[in-house]
Amino acid sequence: MAASKGYKIATLGSHSALQILKGAKDEGFKTICIVTPDRHHLYSRFAFINKIIKIPTFADFPKIEKQLIADNAIVIPHGSFVAYLGLSENKNMKVPYFGNKQVLDWESDRMKQRDWLIEASVPVPKRFKRQEKIDRPVIIKSYGASGGHGYFFAKNQKEFASRIKNFKAKDFIIQEYVIGVPLYIHYFYSPLNKKLEILSIDKRYETNVDSLGRIPSQNQQGLGIEPSFVVVGNIPLTLRESLLSEAFEMGERVVATSKKIMDGGIWGPFCLETIITPEQKFSIIEISCRIVAGTNLFIDSSPYASLYYEKPVSTGRRIAMEIKEAIKRNKLARILN
Repeated sequence: MAASKGYKIATLGSHSALQILKGAKDEGFKTICIVTPDRHHLYSRFAFINKIIKIPTFADFPKIEKQLIADNAIVIPHGSFVAYLGLSENKNMKVPYFGNKQVLDWESDRMKQRDWLIEASVPVPKRFKRQEKIDRPVIIKSYGASGGHGYFFAKNQKEFASRIKNFKAKDFIIQEYVIGVPLYIHYFYSPLNKKLEILSIDKRYETNVDSLGRIPSQNQQGLGIEPSFVVVGNIPLTLRESLLSEAFEMGERVVATSKKIMDGGIWGPFCLETIITPEQKFSIIEISCRIVAGTNLFIDSSPYASLYYEKPVSTGRRIAMEIKEAIKRNKLARILN
């Protein structure tokens, strides 16, 4: 407990909050969960949450920043932060924040994100410019789309031209739809020891596109069902060991490149969304620059985390371990923003 020196770990009651706060508690930190009234009944069930702060909506978060600062809180961001607070509110947050806020600009802009991945020499799907003719299946993604919302599929130019007329998003990317197995690789980079870890891997279950895959193609005709890519759950997965080396190397190049394009680079948890083709080749669809919901599968650790540690380590607990080590080594400023 002494190693925490009175710091508390705080996050919004959403996404991966339970894992983050449970991991913090396991490492000796007091914990704070910020909730809206409709979520209080869920988070009040768990003894590892020491304090619950209720606000009318998550947009009211700035009103409690002084309280969090007085509580000596460190905020751990997750996927709901930008979705509920907005990009500028996250960047202007005054409470100590784990991670580099500069990654928000790169993560939220799909073209900047793509430039980052290309510079890191990781394979990415073909991108079509708006005026280019589409000669293969594509997926259209709006900027900032979360959990599969704001996506649609088109199998050719004619279908794209018809569907884009009713697409509400002004900013979007047209990306080749790569056929293969979608894998989400959960990394953690420590700026304290300069090491990259793969902690876990998941596959996401998307409705209704995964359910449609169970229906033979000849029976799908005439159903009039529009494919949807909204994530409703996650499935644990391990990678063929022969592909693991490449997964590490891709992650290391992404980290190295981040140090060139932003001050301090990326640190903490991040995720590469990949497709592995039948030829066992990676195609990197996008990067998430913080803890992802697929890590919730591994609150009791994962096969990969067990390779590094003699105790159960989730991504949430790994964050707390990094903060604890930074406090011990008087390097907290290095990992907070």
